[in-house]
Amino acid sequence: MALQNYSLVSEFVLHGLCTSRHLQNIFFVFFSGIYAAIMLGNLFIVVTVISDPHLHSSPMYFLLGNLSFLDMWLASFATPKMIRDFLSDRKLISFGGCMAQIFFLHLTGGAEMVLLVSMAYDRYVAICKPLHYVTIMGRQTCIRLVLLSWVIGFVHSISQVAFTVNLPYCGPNKVDSFFCDLPLVIRLACMDTYVLGVLMISDSGLLSTSCFLLLMVSYTAILLTVRQRAAGGISRALSTCSAHIMVVTLFFGPCIFIYVWPFSRFSVDKLLSVFYTIFTPLLNPLIYTLRNEEIKAAIKKLRNQQVTFH
Repeated sequence: MALQNYSLVSEFVLHGLCTSRHLQNIFFVFFSGIYAAIMLGNLFIVVTVISDPHLHSSPMYFLLGNLSFLDMWLASFATPKMIRDFLSDRKLISFGGCMAQIFFLHLTGGAEMVLLVSMAYDRYVAICKPLHYVTIMGRQTCIRLVLLSWVIGFVHSISQVAFTVNLPYCGPNKVDSFFCDLPLVIRLACMDTYVLGVLMISDSGLLSTSCFLLLMVSYTAILLTVRQRAAGGISRALSTCSAHIMVVTLFFGPCIFIYVWPFSRFSVDKLLSVFYTIFTPLLNPLIYTLRNEEIKAAIKKLRNQQVTFH
């Protein structure tokens, strides 16, 4: 009963990326273009993988299609509101909307981390155990890996929101970011949340760090295997894994920084949040398609089919 009496906050005020009206107008145009590119680029990969029988039956491209689908969700939980807020003087979000942003951030972020580990495992089996690849990475295995990523993302997310939504919010309601991020929101509760905050944010830090370490172990094993088996192996190994390593670094770097050192007050946190919520979903289709001949061939085939149809 006392908790309900303290929970008086019905909305939060977002500070956004900046306060300059001129910069906000520029950012409105810039991020509108970025968001359109994210949605079109990732949707194009999903459609290409689904429409090409060879890609759809390949474990690597099946997982890549699911990564692009997740990237569209990750880019959409906060970016459209951020773009709309660039034209608004007061950037308000309801209490329910704030909790929804936290939920979808951790759902899609957690699922994407696990999916990236699955993609690294796929490359490990393909390169280190090529004779067993078809047996190990069958369609049922791929579906289980995708379902596992969503389940882990959901459990991780619901554990964060369940505690956050029940905290007493009775006064301060200004969030120093362009969306409701967990470390910033729990600071606004009218109680000492240090221990609870450490426990909740350690969950995110542990998930980020453990997935990152699993990825590094997988790619290290791949690099060592290719180096031992092939002449000029190190350059070939780097070529094989560079796209994956680039995506992993861009996504996990900001996440680990924010959630392993969550109580630091660095303004760079906003920049890092932009990186893993907006620029990573944009770079994923570029990194994976521009360096991939099979995707390029499938895109060309799809384009030729459309020309023939017209």
